[in-house]
Amino acid sequence: MGSRSAAALALLLPLAAAHAVELPRVFGEGMVLQRDQPIPVWGRADPGAQVRVALGDQRVETRAGADGHWRVELAPRTAGGPLVMRVDDGKAPVELGDVMIGDVWLASGQSNMEWRLSESADAEVEIARATDPLIRHFKVRRAWSGEPEWQLAGGEWIASSPQVAGNFSAVAHFFARELRASQGVPIGIIDSSWSGSAIEAWMDAASQGIDADGLAAMARQLREDDARALAQARQNLARWELPADDAGWQAPGLDASGWDDIPVPGLWESAGWNGMDGVAWYRTGFTLSAEEARAGVTLGVGRIDDSDTTWVNGVEVGATSIQYNLPRVYEVPASALREGLNEIAVRVVDVGGGGGIHGPDDELFLQVQGGARRPLAGTWKFRPAEVTALTLDDDKHQRPTLLYNAMIHPLQPYPVRGVIWYQGESNAGSVEQALRYREQFPAMIRQWRAQWNAPELPFLWVQLASWHSGGDQGDTSPWAVLRESQTATLSLPATGQAVAIDIGDVDDIHPRNKQDVGRRLALAARRVAYGEDVVHSGPVFTGATFEGGAARLAFEADGLAVRGGGRLQGFRLAGADRVFHPADAVIEGDAIVVRSDAVPAPVAVRYAWSDAPVDANLVGASGLPASPFRSDDW
Repeated sequence: MGSRSAAALALLLPLAAAHAVELPRVFGEGMVLQRDQPIPVWGRADPGAQVRVALGDQRVETRAGADGHWRVELAPRTAGGPLVMRVDDGKAPVELGDVMIGDVWLASGQSNMEWRLSESADAEVEIARATDPLIRHFKVRRAWSGEPEWQLAGGEWIASSPQVAGNFSAVAHFFARELRASQGVPIGIIDSSWSGSAIEAWMDAASQGIDADGLAAMARQLREDDARALAQARQNLARWELPADDAGWQAPGLDASGWDDIPVPGLWESAGWNGMDGVAWYRTGFTLSAEEARAGVTLGVGRIDDSDTTWVNGVEVGATSIQYNLPRVYEVPASALREGLNEIAVRVVDVGGGGGIHGPDDELFLQVQGGARRPLAGTWKFRPAEVTALTLDDDKHQRPTLLYNAMIHPLQPYPVRGVIWYQGESNAGSVEQALRYREQFPAMIRQWRAQWNAPELPFLWVQLASWHSGGDQGDTSPWAVLRESQTATLSLPATGQAVAIDIGDVDDIHPRNKQDVGRRLALAARRVAYGEDVVHSGPVFTGATFEGGAARLAFEADGLAVRGGGRLQGFRLAGADRVFHPADAVIEGDAIVVRSDAVPAPVAVRYAWSDAPVDANLVGASGLPASPFRSDDW
């Protein structure tokens, strides 16, 4: 049996078959245990078995209960290592080596937390720098459940090195690197995140008023439905022999008459390709007169989940990487066109969730220079080329409690120093959603703290970066409201926020600059978790007074400044009519005075109040940006 086959078989075998005593998977070779806190160790063994646990010179023992569960508690230890943990039930002892004592941080959220180092800015340089083996990551495998689980679906501790760091969470890695420099102790990161997940998925049933029995029944039904859907996908795939290489499928004149028909736009899951991640091709055509071909055309091929390369008559006309919700519009030169039939070929790569060409019908079009758009929505030809996964897990990240049950509950009560969180994009689809977040977010923090028995467990998060979501309508911005909901959560003790409106990418929901995100989270950690006297926040708005046709704004800040110099931007004023107008702002000592000729009697002020407030440039003396704010509650 080859090594890959053996490894795959090992994953299929129950852990208890290898050892009579079973530990949570977060206890593993090379793990980091939290310093200066009692260390609980728990697991399963035969009912009534005597279990002995040793860590260095500490030894404790207990007896497994009638259900096989057992738990002991080791005394707190200062930072250090390496140590060996030995767990012995008298049958098959487990030894875990290279155990370090340091600080453990739980990193959770959606894609911007899950985003890998290899996909971030200066990836090659950063991966080459990832040489500190005392930074260790544990990536929790994606899983979902209708009931709280005691065991994770998978994961292992991995010490940082250039050979493996490319797969680490970039935000978590840069955060850990900063803490290694400031604290000088081993740093363990437990990355339990899922791209596209909603906050509801990370909260337990009780905190959301959900009937636990009903949830479990719903989950069982989901698994039955998924089994039927996957059977359909397998039946569809069985018709095709997937090639070792799909090179040449873009060629003009390729016979695609035997390919499947598929409606476009529409994710391929809606056409029976349920749960398929990988590569598939689309083909269609359009006709041009000789004059039109000489003029060149603009081609819209809709939104493509996740990446595409697009050809016309075998000539590549555009490519976009990892932009699942971005309409593709490509210019096609006359040199690629011909009189009569022209052929479009689109190679789609889907890395998770839905796949294919989707979006509104009117985003699929052909437009000759100076002419009207011609629709391209309709029936196209379709063929799969590569399947990297066939699973329906990806739609579970939006459902309440399912991720908490499988990816957070099994970690409790593994001691952690704190939590870093980057999530909210999936809850900013509407103002109503963003307002609900104001209740959901603090409720989740309280829930996690209660379950870790740590009422002031440090909880730090990244405020949403700038991005054109498409939901920004004048004075109404779901992303601005969600940022406000995040800021409001600072009313809880032991919390901190990293503002990121200045380091986003308005055209990319996944900004590549994760270095500054990790650095700002680490500043918050140094202040909130470690009690250091460091500036960890830009100016925080504390109130406004309105008189003499101006608004005077007060802040808690280490000073007020303009990023890059010049004049302040991003401020708007409104009068009693509630219509906001751009305003001029100047720094006067420790305050800012805002005026607008269009608003002679202002009653409300807003700053950076949009999905993508790229012009907002108020910072503190430290250079950290001010958080968006408003004085009204309209």
